[in-house]
Amino acid sequence: MCIPAVAVGINWSSSASLDFSRWCITAYPAVNSTKLSHFLRGFFERFIQLSRIFYWIELKVAHIFSGMLECYVNGCSAEEEGKFQTSTSSAMAASLDEEALNEHATDDPEEVVRSVEMATQNSTMRRKLGYFSCVTGNPIDDCWRCDNKWQLNRKRLADCGIGFGRNAIGGRDGEFYVVTDPGDDDPVNPRPGTLRHAVIQDEPLWIIFKRDMVITLKQELIMNSFKTIDGRGVNVHIANGGCITIQFVTNVIIHGLHIHDCRPTGNAMVRSSPSHYGWRTMADGDAISIFGSSHIWVDHNSLSNCADGLVDAVMGSTSITISNNYFTHHNEVILLGHSDSYMRDKQMQATIAYNHFGEGLIQRMPRCRHGYFHVVNNDYTHWEMYAIGGSADPTINSQGNRYLAPFNPFAKEVTKRVDTPEGRWKGWNWRSEGDLMLNGAFFIPSGAGAGAHASYARASSLGAKSSSMVGTITSGAGALVCRLGRQC
Repeated sequence: MCIPAVAVGINWSSSASLDFSRWCITAYPAVNSTKLSHFLRGFFERFIQLSRIFYWIELKVAHIFSGMLECYVNGCSAEEEGKFQTSTSSAMAASLDEEALNEHATDDPEEVVRSVEMATQNSTMRRKLGYFSCVTGNPIDDCWRCDNKWQLNRKRLADCGIGFGRNAIGGRDGEFYVVTDPGDDDPVNPRPGTLRHAVIQDEPLWIIFKRDMVITLKQELIMNSFKTIDGRGVNVHIANGGCITIQFVTNVIIHGLHIHDCRPTGNAMVRSSPSHYGWRTMADGDAISIFGSSHIWVDHNSLSNCADGLVDAVMGSTSITISNNYFTHHNEVILLGHSDSYMRDKQMQATIAYNHFGEGLIQRMPRCRHGYFHVVNNDYTHWEMYAIGGSADPTINSQGNRYLAPFNPFAKEVTKRVDTPEGRWKGWNWRSEGDLMLNGAFFIPSGAGAGAHASYARASSLGAKSSSMVGTITSGAGALVCRLGRQC
């Protein structure tokens, strides 16, 4: 249920700058309304004045409020913590031969869906025990962000992945490479100390940055396998030129970058390894292009305003997690699948989790073909056409998301079956479980999910609870502001 302001005697007019859409309470049956109103009145009166002083107080209040209310309604039990155990990532190498790129695709996608749910619930249980100062219920962030010495334990991030891309280890097993030079004068012979020189090396590398920098690439940045680009602790923008290409490689982590205003590049020679460079045709201008690659994790980036897509994964790519990103000001946001006729994308598996799809977005969050896609705990606050679309019989599993429809009465539907008659798409497996629909948003399910919802039931009421927590779980989406010696 949603409790209006008048129910607790609060005058919102003095706090008009706050986003109280994050504080709608849902799925709590059988609550004594008088007792709850008294509880809420006292809670808000204690914090509302501080919330007007600092912006970050808004996030903290929402965080504390959500945890306190869960304990108030459901009770908190210390015994609950031992019921779940997060999965840690293990090292996974993949051949670069095109036929072997996807040999590590998950045999049982449902098992990975359950692993995401278990990790989320485990984090939620820790949160319910009272660790309000740090733990948010986001299992990725709770794995590493509480560490004051994160800068000394950067590689811990590689053990925090979830979903289909959970085994992406990036450069965990290699040395650190410090980028000191934002230049990109020669894409064939890059200078040591540049980002291009770092990403083309054959050995595993964990790439960090000495200082804030804006990197304008003359050509697309072609990555080699087993690399992590880690922008934590500095403010790094890749902008106004070529952007990131992950092609026929494996085990890549992209974390903590601002990527925007990417432009088409190409018709030029570009180096892809110490021993190889070649002619590149025109690139589309994607922020991140994943092409025939596996075990890829794109986490905590801020992406906007590029010539084509923000994240595109095509040509048999698989084992991908796209998480904790902040997407804004773009038309076609995420594409998963090359074309309706490209059958190798049937093995694609991607998890879209804990992202914030924000202002200025139009469509494709994501747009799927073939494959299996888990869309979980995202915050959809803006779209102009639709949020989730697809063709060629993809399986789409939407759980615990928050969908806020636009005011346009003709754009309330979350879903869109692209260029397909209803007689065909009715057999596709698209389901919505525990999603929060706001401002008239609606999701049209199909396939088994439309007639046999009980068969998709998950543990307890995780879906409904997590949708009420989406504001807190996604409050840190995008590139983080991390300072040395403090929690990130």
